[in-house]
Amino acid sequence: MSAVLVLLLAVPLLAALLCAAIRSRAWWERLNLLAFAIIAGLAARLGLDVAGQGDGGQVTAMGGFLRADALSALVIGLTAFVALVCAIYAVGYFRRDLSDGRITERQLRHYYVLTPLFVFAMLLAPLADNLGVMWVAIESTTLASVLLVTFYNQKTSFEAGWKYIIIGSVGISLALFGTVITYSSAVGVLGEHAGQGMNWSVLVKIADKFNPTAMRLAFVMVLLGYGTKAGLAPMHTWKPDAYAEAPVPAATLLAAAFINCAIYSIIRFDVLAEKCLGHEFPSRLLIGFGVFSILLAAPFVLVQRNFRRLLAYSSIDHAGIMVAALGFGGKLGALGAMLHMLFHGVTKPLMFFSAGNVQQHYGSPYFRKVHGVIHRLPWTGGLFLLATFAVTGTPPFSIFQSEFTALSAALAANHTWAAGLFVLGVVTVFVGFLLHMSSMNLGVPSETSTPAAECPWKLGAMIVVAAVVIAFGFWVPGPVLALVNQSAHIIGGAPL
Repeated sequence: MSAVLVLLLAVPLLAALLCAAIRSRAWWERLNLLAFAIIAGLAARLGLDVAGQGDGGQVTAMGGFLRADALSALVIGLTAFVALVCAIYAVGYFRRDLSDGRITERQLRHYYVLTPLFVFAMLLAPLADNLGVMWVAIESTTLASVLLVTFYNQKTSFEAGWKYIIIGSVGISLALFGTVITYSSAVGVLGEHAGQGMNWSVLVKIADKFNPTAMRLAFVMVLLGYGTKAGLAPMHTWKPDAYAEAPVPAATLLAAAFINCAIYSIIRFDVLAEKCLGHEFPSRLLIGFGVFSILLAAPFVLVQRNFRRLLAYSSIDHAGIMVAALGFGGKLGALGAMLHMLFHGVTKPLMFFSAGNVQQHYGSPYFRKVHGVIHRLPWTGGLFLLATFAVTGTPPFSIFQSEFTALSAALAANHTWAAGLFVLGVVTVFVGFLLHMSSMNLGVPSETSTPAAECPWKLGAMIVVAAVVIAFGFWVPGPVLALVNQSAHIIGGAPL
């Protein structure tokens, strides 16, 4: 099984190199589809193996340099799923952009080279046992994704790219300082493990002996740093611009896959902090940033005029939910955070794909210019409404379950005020989405209502995601649920 970890990293690198060497659009599409299909198969194999080992199960490679436990396997699985459906959607999406003259073959080649590199970095982050290597992986995602944000070479794209890289660089610098200070807090108690002093699997065993003063400062800096990458408020300001300007497949990778890598990094340090400092200090910070993110996103959702930016504020809201659940703690908090990571990761692509179809058809991302989508694009309009209900946590869709679990954790931990604000924010976001999406999808069309033809590539990707979203509302496969429970156990909650 150790070969699986190496292959997970080798396959996207090889795909990027081949796409750089080949000059055929058809082969770029085939290579990306093949690479991400292989990665999805490898991720499934890894998940089954780790889940089958029970609590404490893990797979290592390269002398322990690469390591995957249940939490790693869950993040890798979500990354692989999102990358695969994005590769399918991208075929139809970029063919439309090419036919409309929005991009050139050269730009398209850049996408097909950069995307596997982006996915490689996202896979390395949860696979690296060394916290320093994990930091390098997260930083590498910035270098690849900023070029995807500026993909269309427009003034607004470059503005979004500059904002993304400047704010992201500040954040990742804070994360580096936090990582170094974490090592400093542990250096006096490493003993015979000094040579592996940055390995999480080593640090977690002795975290109760860390210097608490240094660990407090380290956790604050890590939360600010990786929180910036996750888009937590108030470090979120890069997100609306980046999501609005990047091509839809790239924005989907940022919103549904990369956000999990950033939250994953926070979780790893939270486990160390709680073992060293107890629950109260990390909990207050996590709840504060999480609830603030939810409350900040809510009014912007209500007044938003651009549906691509609306999805960015939705991601800020969901990042807040995951972090708040982590802060609420206990069995329910850990489980709620992991369930929300899973359900958000499989649901969000459908929102972005639907938005991409609408923007390409109407030539605008603004609500005022788009009406009656379900009359012009029946499949897209129907799936857009389904995705809206799913992503806002409407029963019986799965996000309702994770939000209810997180709320239960808040009440169980006597965080009554936080629970009240949590509900206020979530309900406000639901109302905002319902008003915007019902008007856009069900309103009277501004042009003839004759249905337009829909691209089978884009529609195929959307149907795959929709099937998973609907299924997860009623049933989560046993191995996936096992990974969720084992991940919650790693965080600190007992498995159910």
